Amino acid sequence: MARRKVPVELSPHGRDAIAASRRRLETLIDDGRPHYGINTGFGSFSRQRISAPDLRNLQRNLIRSHASGVGGTGPGERLNDDVVRAMMLLLAASLSRAVSGVRPQVVEAIVACLNASDGGVIPVVPPVGSCGASGDLAPLSHVALVLIGEGRASVNGRELSGLEALRHAGVTPLTLEAKEGLALINGTHLMAGRAALLIRDFERLFDAALVACAMSIDAARASHAFLDPVVYTARNQPGPAIVSERLRGLLRGSGIVLSHAQDDPRVQDPYSFRCAPHVLGAAWDAFEFVRAAVERELNAVTDNPLVFEGGTNPDGSGAGGGSARIVSAGNFHGMPVALPLDALALPIAHIAGIAERRVAHLVSAGAGRDREAGLPAFLVPPGGEGLHSGYMIAQYAAAACCNEIVGLCTPASVVNYTTSADMEDYNSWGPRSAAKADRALRLARSVVAIEMLCAAQGLEAHTPLKSGEGVERARERVRSVVPTLTADRPPSPDIEAIERLIEVGFDGA
Repeated sequence: MARRKVPVELSPHGRDAIAASRRRLETLIDDGRPHYGINTGFGSFSRQRISAPDLRNLQRNLIRSHASGVGGTGPGERLNDDVVRAMMLLLAASLSRAVSGVRPQVVEAIVACLNASDGGVIPVVPPVGSCGASGDLAPLSHVALVLIGEGRASVNGRELSGLEALRHAGVTPLTLEAKEGLALINGTHLMAGRAALLIRDFERLFDAALVACAMSIDAARASHAFLDPVVYTARNQPGPAIVSERLRGLLRGSGIVLSHAQDDPRVQDPYSFRCAPHVLGAAWDAFEFVRAAVERELNAVTDNPLVFEGGTNPDGSGAGGGSARIVSAGNFHGMPVALPLDALALPIAHIAGIAERRVAHLVSAGAGRDREAGLPAFLVPPGGEGLHSGYMIAQYAAAACCNEIVGLCTPASVVNYTTSADMEDYNSWGPRSAAKADRALRLARSVVAIEMLCAAQGLEAHTPLKSGEGVERARERVRSVVPTLTADRPPSPDIEAIERLIEVGFDGA
């Protein structure tokens, strides 16, 4: 939905449930008790009671004061439209679970912005400012600013004031009532939305990485013996078994492997080939942990405080009267997402790292590293050694990407800075974890694209022999956007073209 702009709808049942939640909240507003963020200040101001005439001002001031994001709002600096749309969708979904106490109009305003013509009303959101603990306060405040007719928003690529953008969409600016400002900004919707997009991107990267690996195996005239299923039964790890099965499928029917089945003096291939199922399989197993955590978060309520039907809290505190009660807790804390996002950088690093090693093997095989591979040095065009450099520097670029990924693997969630006069004394930094994982994935995509570029050239060095059907389909897809190298040309446009293939899905089918 965030990328394809599928329309969003609030069901009648959902609207009724939200309205019922609001009615429960309203029974407690005038009960004479302090309720955090409803008739009190925020953070370390939570002991300050706010009088009834100021409750609207309290919510508006919250949005204004918390819209403190930094890092730039220009093109290429702000959060991209997909991330902002994902954040807004998850915000609407969380509020729709009817324990946040907002009016239906609040959710309907978000939905209307998402569904507006010309790609929707997309608030301009600076990328930095959330600590990922009391919700993604700063970025969500920039979204909420637009909902109240302030801030800046993009409509069909044109930046407007928030009020102009709402007018374009036919949306009336919200006047926030008690609790609603807090509910709009007190959730993990930035980190969770970005994580959801990363999950899809990782799946596509992984598919492409398997295809690139299979292409390289035959480009280097490596053995297929290490893919024998009995090996992975003995190892008893699910990921390596899955990867080996997929590689076997891609390589099935290869004529290249048969051409060197006899009298090949190479007893074993380098680890980057022979151990690829173990490395990539381990990466997949790690990813499945991340994916499960993110999927749970997509169905979560991450607001605070929450409004429930009547009863008494375990310690007797915070109880409301009659049929409603308010519970202050910590569902806004981002650690359940931050840790998986930090962990996501590790499999990404290994996908890129082992791909770069295979690239290095392909380009250097003909320079004396592995003559039996039957490849020209640096994959230069036939007869062009010395005059042409081929893909020598493409491998440098892959190595540079991997070097940067190493730094991006340092987790954000393990270093703590306290906020709000130490009331918020342990933060998650999940948005930084998401940003680092996103950057690492983009770099890894470049590395895998470089491997495909080199492997396609390597496969063609063995013409008229063909690889397996899956590999040959992949080579043809590469050749649909990148011609065979017949003389030196800048590799960058070719790498970018293959990156675009990977981005939309490249599974060798």
